[in-house]
Amino acid sequence: MAENFDLVVLGSGPGGYVAAIRASQLGMTVAIVERERLGGICLNWGCIPTKALLRTSEIYHYMQNASAYGLSATGVSFDLAKITERSRKVAGQLNSGVKSLMKKNKIAVVEGTGVLTAATQVTVTTGDQTRVLTGKNVIIATGARARDLPRLKADGERVWTYRHAMVPPAMPTKLLVIGSGAIGVEFASFYSDMGAEVTIVEMLDRILPVEDEEVSAFMAKALAKQGMRILTGAKVSDVTPGKDAVAATITTSDGKAAAESFSHVIVAIGIVPNTENIGLEALGVATDRGHIVNDGFGRTNVPGLWAIGDVAGAPWLAHKASHEGIIAVETIAGLHVHPLDKAGIPGCTYSRPQVASVGMTEAKAKAAGHTIKVGKFPFIGNGKAIALGEAEGFVKTVFDATTGELLGAHMVGAEVTELIQGYVIARTLETTEAELQHTVFAHPTLSEMMHESVLDAYGRAIHF
Repeated sequence: MAENFDLVVLGSGPGGYVAAIRASQLGMTVAIVERERLGGICLNWGCIPTKALLRTSEIYHYMQNASAYGLSATGVSFDLAKITERSRKVAGQLNSGVKSLMKKNKIAVVEGTGVLTAATQVTVTTGDQTRVLTGKNVIIATGARARDLPRLKADGERVWTYRHAMVPPAMPTKLLVIGSGAIGVEFASFYSDMGAEVTIVEMLDRILPVEDEEVSAFMAKALAKQGMRILTGAKVSDVTPGKDAVAATITTSDGKAAAESFSHVIVAIGIVPNTENIGLEALGVATDRGHIVNDGFGRTNVPGLWAIGDVAGAPWLAHKASHEGIIAVETIAGLHVHPLDKAGIPGCTYSRPQVASVGMTEAKAKAAGHTIKVGKFPFIGNGKAIALGEAEGFVKTVFDATTGELLGAHMVGAEVTELIQGYVIARTLETTEAELQHTVFAHPTLSEMMHESVLDAYGRAIHF
């Protein structure tokens, strides 16, 4: 006999569990289906545990450079097993937190593999047991997984995805990172700071290719200065894992190919949506390059069926998934809701230095036909940055010259992943350069650079 709910959510990542909580708040009866661990990839194997690892490498970097702060630290070393253990404990703590939230909000948690057997029906299999859940609406939030290299599947020994890289069986000595998006650069940063010799290979002409070109160029120089080898316009082929090493052929931008040996390889070339074997084909659900198509509110082309998060397309970010979940649930509830504005979603890379952005790059603003004003302010001009010993980086803002609209903001440097939210809020409030110029920023703070960048766009920068 089927169990009936107002809403059934398939997948418990940051899109699914947030949608379930919001639905419960609105008085709906809710069931959530999860085949692995509550919290999904982000909480258990992505966003959170990687930040624990990066915090470790950041502290290790500071310990090795203690003399710059008038301190002395000798015999600095690390225990890889304990580093991994801390990261897993952080993930475990948050997994327990999601369990508590499900209980608090009276959400039925159904463990097992869910398949859509009708537009508003999910059949869940756990071992040899089967449960049928029906809902007035169903939200698909099944997420995505790492993309493997063609003809080579990551083995967890010498060839890793992000998931393997978080629980390394050994510390890499010579690491090849294929792909220079946020995931690739973050792991390159972690392992480089922990002592590995790192090579990053990017097929496109610059690293972090979705970021502003000036940010990409700055990051390439910064990472090279740290000792990494950066190869853009390059490709990797003939990757052959062995017992003690991985052989790979790298073809550089000048067309020259050379065979090299690495202790380990991290494949960070994108994601694949988890849309297989969940019943989409039989229902005729529309997809685009594997991702489920929705209308900006989460609706698919099948009545009663919704899709959010990574499975519904770029940007593949936890906070995008959560916001989509809330939009979908509030639309189901009949509330007045705005569709998702993807241009207002911030992107963050937690490397050293950090990168953060929102809105249009300078190039995209020009391509869209805007006449623009651009402001820029360097970390070296900020007192707090100098006091922190973090004087490398800059803040860049892009405005429409006619209306004063903040089209985009781009940052690279210490703690910019925290700073970016100021510009995100400004864009949401449709703030122009006038309001930003008249805003008082506390001194001494890194946020003063945000103010100075705005002022610089209009020829009014004070401290540079």
